[in-house]
Amino acid sequence: MISKNTIDSVFETARVEEVIGDFVQLKKSGSNFKGLSPFSDERTPSFMVSPVKQIWKDFSSGKGGNVVAFLMEHEHFTYPEAIRYLARKYGIEIEETQQTNEEKESANERESLYLVSEFAKDYFHTTLLKTEEGKAIGLSYFKERGFTEETIKKFELGYSPNSWEAFTSHAIKKGYQLEYLEKTGLTIVKEEKQFDRFKGRVMFPILSLSGRTLGFGGRILTNDKKAAKYLNSPESDIYHKSKVLYGIYHAKQSIAKEDNCYLVEGYTDVIQFHQKGIHNVVSSSGTALTAEQIRLINRLTKNITLLFDGDAAGVRASLRGVDLILEQGMNVKIFTFPPGEDPDSFARSNTIEEIALYLEEHSQDFINFKASLLASEAKNDPVKKAETIRDMVLSISKIPDVIKREVYIQECARRMDISEEVLFNTLAQILQKEKRDAGRKPKPESGEMQVIASENKTVTKVDVQFELERKLIELLLLYGKEEEDFEELLLETDEKGAIALKPETHKAKVYEKIYLDLQDDEIEFANDTFKEVYYAIINKLTQDTNFQINTLVNELEPGTAETISHILMEEEKYQLHNWEGKDIYVKEKNTSIAQVVSETILNLRRFLVSQKINELSNEIKDGDSADKETRLQDIVDYITLKKVLSEKLNRVL
Repeated sequence: MISKNTIDSVFETARVEEVIGDFVQLKKSGSNFKGLSPFSDERTPSFMVSPVKQIWKDFSSGKGGNVVAFLMEHEHFTYPEAIRYLARKYGIEIEETQQTNEEKESANERESLYLVSEFAKDYFHTTLLKTEEGKAIGLSYFKERGFTEETIKKFELGYSPNSWEAFTSHAIKKGYQLEYLEKTGLTIVKEEKQFDRFKGRVMFPILSLSGRTLGFGGRILTNDKKAAKYLNSPESDIYHKSKVLYGIYHAKQSIAKEDNCYLVEGYTDVIQFHQKGIHNVVSSSGTALTAEQIRLINRLTKNITLLFDGDAAGVRASLRGVDLILEQGMNVKIFTFPPGEDPDSFARSNTIEEIALYLEEHSQDFINFKASLLASEAKNDPVKKAETIRDMVLSISKIPDVIKREVYIQECARRMDISEEVLFNTLAQILQKEKRDAGRKPKPESGEMQVIASENKTVTKVDVQFELERKLIELLLLYGKEEEDFEELLLETDEKGAIALKPETHKAKVYEKIYLDLQDDEIEFANDTFKEVYYAIINKLTQDTNFQINTLVNELEPGTAETISHILMEEEKYQLHNWEGKDIYVKEKNTSIAQVVSETILNLRRFLVSQKINELSNEIKDGDSADKETRLQDIVDYITLKKVLSEKLNRVL
């Protein structure tokens, strides 16, 4: 694991505006920067970056956080991947926490495999572009496929010389150990002989989601019937064929932005689509789709469109992947190209507008596609038709969402001309059998549709306590260390027994005022996230005189840190509208900090007093006479207190 020292160094060194500036065009806006949202299509900026607070907020999508949160959202890195990316960017040495010797060896070995793979990628790419053999054979092939030089460089395509150990010898001369060349599968070792696995092939590097080289796919260019047309790297500690998708690194941003992923079969299919301008496309590299690959896409979108050529046998076999997609709770559509076309040829012979329109118009929901395909196979044979219908219901049973299942059952009944009741009964049998097989007690499943009366829609009320607690957190974050003159409200009883508030001014820091007032009234935050943030801020402010907000943001869980970022950046959105340019001047918050703090605390007190009054009123209904007397007196006292608080706030009861 990455040590805390390394993580701290990364956060201390990384500048949020510099990192985000690598991905988003930012323009200065006062003390902040603004730009177009990288998470949605827009014409006016709604994306704000605060160098002072070292956080960002996207007002169009609601996302926000620190520099690591941005990389996790935009680049879809895991937390460790984001830290490593920043460490590399700023030249920070990554220090690992104490590990056993076995763990150290394993980590070192994995890193060695990555380094060897990276070296091989550069070697093959250079050989393609710089050597006579590479240009004459490899580069000619790629250009015949219609790939531009820009595309070839972007996907770092390469060529492995048609020599038994050209790559292996070069790698060893450069100091790379034969052990790691063999473990990556780049070199095959037999007894005392060693030779290149990808001899005489054009090379397709396979990258991880974060851009690290995992392995290779190599295509032979000769008509050698004994050699496989395509050859992939063997399984290794860094390359697991069932867990990777070709093109995912180049497609990830587009997949997230378009909220859809096109899945094709081959390397060149991906590249042709990408070159044409459709970037949200990946390939399973000719293997059957796996659950791990689907989960990889699921990190980016819930929608997958499977693109098949006209080979009926291939389509029938690939339909098995549909059930896996449905099991993940994802939405799937299927598209087949016209006869004689595949993704590669179709992309080459049509414009991006024509491709996009054709895909949109001819992509079918999985149930309609499966119905058409299986029904055509069944023809007029009742037995085959029954098998077809059961096959469709079996696919529907994989869908975890009950509403979706019901909708698809209705569609299946319509397409196959069969009653919904029969299909629901069949679905219930399948689900019960699956539960029995899994060793769980089956829940009762309805065999027919149930009509449930819709509930009356109610208007959502504002959660007053939530908003007041949120305001207190905002005040602590923005002005916690500020010292202000506060008007302390002391309760006094006059000669007639009337309660009044006597004002008394004293100096205090904002966090001291909030903490002591809440402690005096024994007020606890109701919202768990706010409670966690509140105590974290108070602890920091009392223990660290040099406390910085961004330090706290970096130490909290991503979800909690995002909440803080939303609060901190809320005021920044007004800068997006350029009010001053319209001669509208917004009053600065810090001109009345003490007043806002006092009013917020008073409002929270008043709200809690009102809650207590309601609670006591409800208890009176069920209590005995003695209890009623006591509770009635308590209610009178609370109403009096509420009146005093309301007067102070210039409010009417």
